[in-house]
Amino acid sequence: MNNYDTVTEAVSDLKARGYNIDFNLAFDQIICPHDNISLKPHEFEIVEVHRFEGESNPSDEDVVYAVESEDRKLKGVITSAFGPYADSMSNEMMQKLSMHKR
Repeated sequence: MNNYDTVTEAVSDLKARGYNIDFNLAFDQIICPHDNISLKPHEFEIVEVHRFEGESNPSDEDVVYAVESEDRKLKGVITSAFGPYADSMSNEMMQKLSMHKR
């Protein structure tokens, strides 16, 4: 797995490798409103995780997830803040993302 210095670098490389859908967390699913796509936690797999900590405050963290859905042949990226800027999410989604924290 590649190591990146910035979130932008990670997202750019993943897009170059075919992870072209920009997913957003939406409580109990990931969505891409532009493409009218939504996936529940059981409908996708996390294949890579890249974690970034803020230079001045370790609680300012971002995580980049590369996700795939084999049955629908979708590949995309989720970026998510942790700490005080984290999105609220269902227990099922939290478990899905937590399983892959590094």
